[in-house]
Amino acid sequence: MDFNAWRRRRISEPAYRWARNALPAMSATEREAIEAGDTWWDADLFTGNPDWRKLLDVPAATLTADEQRFIDGPLARLCAMLDEWDITWNRRDLPPEVWDFLKAERFFGMIIPRRYGGLGFSPYAHSEVVRRISAYSITAGVTVMVPNSLGPGELLMQFGTPAQRDYWLPRLADGREVPCFGLTSPEAGSDAASMVDTGVVCRQVIDGRELIGIRLNWHKRYITLGPVATVLGLAFKLSDPDGILGGAKDIGISVALVPTEAPGVEIGRRHLPAMQVFQNGPNRGRDVFVPLDALIGGAERAGHGWQMLMSALAAGRGISLPSLSAAAAVMCAHTTGMYARVREQFGIPVGKFEGVQEGLARLAGNAYLVEAARRLTCAALNQGVKPAVVSGIMKYHATERMRGSVNDAMDIHAGRAVIDGPSNYLGALYRAVPIAITVEGANILTRNLIIFGQGAIRAHPYLMPEILALGNPDEDRGMEVFHDVFWRHLRHTGINALRAIGRAWTGGVLAPAPSSGPVAGHYRRLGRYASGFALLADATLAQLGGGLKRREMISARLGDILSELYLQSAVLKRWEDEGRKHDDLPLVQWCLEQGYASIEKSMDQVLRNLPGRVLSWGLRAAILPLRLAKGPSDALTRECAELLLKPSPTHVRLAADLHREAGAADDDPVGLLTRAFALADAVQPLRDRLRQSGVRDWREAHQRGAITDAQAASLEEAEALVSRVLQVDDFAPEELSPQAAKADSGEA
Repeated sequence: MDFNAWRRRRISEPAYRWARNALPAMSATEREAIEAGDTWWDADLFTGNPDWRKLLDVPAATLTADEQRFIDGPLARLCAMLDEWDITWNRRDLPPEVWDFLKAERFFGMIIPRRYGGLGFSPYAHSEVVRRISAYSITAGVTVMVPNSLGPGELLMQFGTPAQRDYWLPRLADGREVPCFGLTSPEAGSDAASMVDTGVVCRQVIDGRELIGIRLNWHKRYITLGPVATVLGLAFKLSDPDGILGGAKDIGISVALVPTEAPGVEIGRRHLPAMQVFQNGPNRGRDVFVPLDALIGGAERAGHGWQMLMSALAAGRGISLPSLSAAAAVMCAHTTGMYARVREQFGIPVGKFEGVQEGLARLAGNAYLVEAARRLTCAALNQGVKPAVVSGIMKYHATERMRGSVNDAMDIHAGRAVIDGPSNYLGALYRAVPIAITVEGANILTRNLIIFGQGAIRAHPYLMPEILALGNPDEDRGMEVFHDVFWRHLRHTGINALRAIGRAWTGGVLAPAPSSGPVAGHYRRLGRYASGFALLADATLAQLGGGLKRREMISARLGDILSELYLQSAVLKRWEDEGRKHDDLPLVQWCLEQGYASIEKSMDQVLRNLPGRVLSWGLRAAILPLRLAKGPSDALTRECAELLLKPSPTHVRLAADLHREAGAADDDPVGLLTRAFALADAVQPLRDRLRQSGVRDWREAHQRGAITDAQAASLEEAEALVSRVLQVDDFAPEELSPQAAKADSGEA
């Protein structure tokens, strides 16, 4: 008997028929979103046996000499020009000289190749610029971020015709044209199929010539740079009811470039998103005519708009908001650690209280982890990979950890961070949180539908080929492919089940590690969880099938596991890339212990909510026989908190080039805090000696000659500087009136 023919007839064919009928219909927009971008380390994690050597061999992201010169030159000068309080309260906009500087130095053309007049920066350099600007001004950071993310520039580089690139890219690079991109409308946000913005192919006489073009009608909102844009990238549904193009009447989502000065365009009004004043607003178009060559990529790209957008977003989503979030997480950790050191209660720094130390440890851990993940993702992007699933992970988890960090920083600063004014360096970050959470794919949507929903199909080694085989119109050919892939999938699942059981029941000691040393056990433990995740994912997909789309909470938890595996991989990669700094091990340990607890919690919740109890019990015995992960210990938490309370090498590395020099201008609140922090640390041994001698006031000791004039001067300077740092802003009543704000900005 031919065993292959028997198993095909008895097993594969019934499975094929059942799955073909059970598989839910996939919309065109869903398919294009799933197929956008590449797989990368996420695919390794889905195998259940990640190759750690492959990860460690990925070159660390670095800057070229030209990129470093730009950061040391134009970027440093830009940051010195930024005063977020003045921008937000007085001007409600960037100063004109900042706009001019951004255009002159080609900040809007970072991603545009040099041959078109842009800077031609790598994704890592792009990310670094956005990160460093955002540490000074959210308004400026977003303003620079958007033209270099999803927008006309990226779309033209990927899909534009040669003529479109030659005309538009130089103008975008040098700021002659300011771009925006219109996707979201009142009726449709993430659901592109509900888009009601339309374009109709038509003929129109222009200057005595009959042209084939598109008559556009739209209403968009939440469009960053919209109020000041000169060219609008517009997503709309294109139709050809008269058959002018000779193809389908309903062509589909398309993208065109629309000059904002075109007749019928209504643009210029502004939104005020969470009191952030980056340019953002609605726009409309009423019977706006554009020629057919306004379609990005020309007529042959008509109807391919959603695929184009998803392809562009696959990279941009991994850079923009993760860079801003990394800046926020680092600044929160850096400033809060310094503040908790200089702020005293009951005669000791507040950072010595364990309740505060718990928050400080989270701040330190989040800052280390988000920056590690940003660097790893940029390393992939630098190699030309566009990791769509990883970008979704980064968007969600970077912004969520930004939210957590900002909240911890606000709690520890207490009233110092509540009172707004020029000296409040946390207020803008706090107000920016809901924006970061919402844009580029709302976090609820990203977690519940995208990370695992897209990741399972794209990154799983066999699922995508199986789905394509099931959807093949040629059933015979589909069955042939399905039979082959299906049995390879079963073999993979069987091997992975044995691997997962062996690793779970031995605590991961059988899992490979790429090297020996203090973190070797962490590679093994992550390998154990990767095996368990792969088995759990396969079992869940087999049991729920297409119903997983409706079981969003289960999908979200599986996505949480995949995300933690990626983020903790990034932590290990950063520690290796930075030269295995022993002083940083507490942060590495804290991140991983927190990650293990999160993974086991998510696994437990998936198992508790799977409908098949027998399967659930069997899986629990296989992958989670014991709940061993308890999270970071109190001792480790204290150790991580202490790293923020002193100007140690770890604290400097954690600040990741965002620290302000101690000699910064007196009107820079972070610079003042840095000086106070350094002085407080320098005089602490002297203060301890005086306290041990029973001296409560250093002035008394100075009068008695117990300390020198120089020592007294140091103590006095530190005391005065700390006093300045602790002050909050206050205003005369008339300063807070709307009329005063207008007068200060020159409007009245």
